[in-house]
Amino acid sequence: MPRAGLSTAAVVERAAQLLDEQGSESVSLADLAASFGVKIPSLYKHVDGVRGLQRGIMLSAKSDLTAVMEQAAVGRARDDAIRGMAVAYRNWALRHPGQYPLTVRAPVQDDADDVAVSTAIVAVVFTVLSGYGLRDDDAVDATRFLRSALHGFVSLETGGAFELPVDRERSFSKLVESVVTALAAWRND
Repeated sequence: MPRAGLSTAAVVERAAQLLDEQGSESVSLADLAASFGVKIPSLYKHVDGVRGLQRGIMLSAKSDLTAVMEQAAVGRARDDAIRGMAVAYRNWALRHPGQYPLTVRAPVQDDADDVAVSTAIVAVVFTVLSGYGLRDDDAVDATRFLRSALHGFVSLETGGAFELPVDRERSFSKLVESVVTALAAWRND
């Protein structure tokens, strides 16, 4: 009989919390089991080892980030939607430094769940970019541009690379405004 309070969702959620607290990309099953006051074998009733645990965290993180970005874009268009998504993306990454790296990986093509959550996040971005008239290959190019800008800033920030005395909020705002300007001027070739 499974221990009360232990479920796949609870195990994945706790592991994600530990990742964020540790700021790393992996959590040990020993630490996870100790956090529940159980032995490691009890976890195997809920996750398929470390790989299954990491997959569960990745799926949850991608889904959560998608929901946050989608919510930030709802009721907004073009520049305002980009600004909202950018701020939501950065804030989510700052709150979840351990989970964030799991969200940037391309989906494993034979994993239907990973493909589904990865497709959902791209769909949010494509929907916003359609406000600029960007579709097909242009939307892919613009998505890569947007993603590179945001990921670059967030990765450097969460990695402790921004130590110059200029306010980070100001720098991030300048980055987002540059992205908005570039997207507004994007030409379909």
